[in-house]
Amino acid sequence: MDDTAPGRQALGQALGPVVTGTDGSDHATRAVLWAADEAAVRGRPLTIVHALGVEQALYLAYDDAHTILDRARTVLDEATAQVSARRPDVRVSATVSYDETTESLLEAAGTDGTIVLGSRGLGGFSALLVGSAGLRTAAHARGPVIVVRDVTDTSEHRVVAALRDERDQDALRFAARTAALRDVPLRVVSVWMFLRNAGSMATMVDDLSGVARSEAEATAHLVVPIRKEFPDLTVTEDTVRAVSVAGALVEAAEHADLLVTGARGPTHPISSPLGRVTHAVIHRARCPVAIVPRG
Repeated sequence: MDDTAPGRQALGQALGPVVTGTDGSDHATRAVLWAADEAAVRGRPLTIVHALGVEQALYLAYDDAHTILDRARTVLDEATAQVSARRPDVRVSATVSYDETTESLLEAAGTDGTIVLGSRGLGGFSALLVGSAGLRTAAHARGPVIVVRDVTDTSEHRVVAALRDERDQDALRFAARTAALRDVPLRVVSVWMFLRNAGSMATMVDDLSGVARSEAEATAHLVVPIRKEFPDLTVTEDTVRAVSVAGALVEAAEHADLLVTGARGPTHPISSPLGRVTHAVIHRARCPVAIVPRG
C-alpha cells in the first residue's frame, strides 16, 4: 500500500493523534516506542506525557519540587530522543503534567486521540495493567486505549477484533482502519457459550446446531458495513463456541499485532467498570490490546 495515498492519509486522520505516558521504566519505554511506530503508521503526531500528581507538586518543598521537575524533564528528553532515533519522521511533543496519571492522559488525548500505556510502571504510572490507574484511564477515555504487554510475538501479522453486538461497531471500525493502515488482514471473532447440561442429548444437539447458525449469521450481518467500507481489506469471520469468552479471544489473538475489544463506559465517576471479559482480556492477552468505548 502506498504510504502517500490519499486513502491512507484519511485513515490516519480518522484514527487521530497518539498519546503515551512515561516514567522512564522499561515497561513505559516499550509503550513509548510502540506508540511511536503507531504514530508513524498513521502519519500523526505523538505526545509524551509525564504525570507528577497534583498533591506531589503542591506540597513538596521548593528544592524537592525542582528536583522532581528536573527528573521529569530528563525522562521526557530521553523518551523524545528514543522516538527520534527510531522514528525521525514522527512529530513529537513532550509535556510535564501536574495532574494525576489518568487526568493527564485524558486531557492530552482530547476527543480523538489514542492513548498507549505500558503494562506496568513506576511512580504515577505504577501498575497500569493490574492497578487502578490504567484501568481507570481505559474506562474513562473517550477514544481508544492500547495496553502494550511485556511479551509480544507478532509472527502472524493481523488484527483481531472481538464482536458481540451492534454496540461494537466503533471497535470493529477502529480495528478495520488499523488493519488497513498496516496492510494486514482483519479477523473478526464472535464467541458464544452454551450450557452443557441443558435438556436431553437430542435437544442439545439440535440447539447447538441452531445457535451456531444463528450466531454465525448475526456476526456476518454486523460485518457487512465493514466489508463495504473497506473493500480492499481481507476480512475473515470466526464464530467460536467456548466455555470462556476471554480465553477464546486471548487464544485467537495469540500472535496478532493487536486485539481490539469494546468496553462499556463508566456508570460512576470513581469506578472503572470495563466489564468482566474486557478486564480479563487485558490481563491475559500477550499481544497489545486496544479498548474502544462501546456505542
